[in-house]
Amino acid sequence: MRIVSLLPSITEIVCAIGKESELVGRSHECDYPESITSLPACTTPKYQADGTSYEIDQRIKATVQEGLSVYRVDAELLASLQPDLILTQNHCEVCAASVNEVKQAVQESMGDEDVRIVSVAPENLDEVFLSIQEIAEAVGVEEQGEALIKQMINKLNKTQSKTAQLPSPDVVCLEWITPLMSAGNWFPELVNIAGGNTLLGKPGEPSGWIEWEQVAEQDPDLLLISPCGYSLQKTAEEINQLTSKPEFTNLQAVKKNRVYLMEGHHYFHRPGPRLVESTEILAEIFHPGLFDATHRNSGWINYSEQ
Repeated sequence: MRIVSLLPSITEIVCAIGKESELVGRSHECDYPESITSLPACTTPKYQADGTSYEIDQRIKATVQEGLSVYRVDAELLASLQPDLILTQNHCEVCAASVNEVKQAVQESMGDEDVRIVSVAPENLDEVFLSIQEIAEAVGVEEQGEALIKQMINKLNKTQSKTAQLPSPDVVCLEWITPLMSAGNWFPELVNIAGGNTLLGKPGEPSGWIEWEQVAEQDPDLLLISPCGYSLQKTAEEINQLTSKPEFTNLQAVKKNRVYLMEGHHYFHRPGPRLVESTEILAEIFHPGLFDATHRNSGWINYSEQ
């Protein structure tokens, strides 16, 4: 089978269930495992992807307001790869090429050729597991999909068993900096498993825009900053947009040195196998006496120590 995956989390799933050798194409953002980066990239963003979070947000919104897609699918390249299966998503218009864009590209370049398109749109942890099952069935390895799901659930349960009886810190998770966005979907569930209580975000509901005054009003025990698609370094470069606000220093999380920057490119925002590691990162942050800081400096850093 010849497989094209147009979403980083799906690419990770395909590799985790033993089908990496059948991948022939990827999206421009698919970069894990590193071995797949040599595959041709079938998508590109239509907006300039560098700059501050505010500039990126404005470019994306301007593109969407014009009725345009955020990503460009290379129809000719797609046709040249002769895929049997194309995997994509219809969860978020700024995460990756949507199923409609892929269908249009296939129709333009491949006509009536027999190409199957499978799209997933998980909004919570259970739906992440269902999407893994659906992808595994599409590539013909149902048992490997079931094994991966079981492995993930066992590891998550192991973490939760350690945190279940511990005090739960109140946490605000920021998914974007300017404008502010609180993390939703599966993120609050990961926080709960790691032994925390999410404020300004609900399981299974989309991430939502919030005002800084809401953060100050909630005054969380911990403030987690993990912009979607941002590396630790990129987040550190923009953190002054928050720290310069007069209310910032009054937060108890700041006074107690419990503000954390987290790797948002590889963890947390990819609904695939590494949500397990994402939960472990949270557990390390919430309960440093119980969990070893295995992911420190690679998955998270304390703002006060950067």
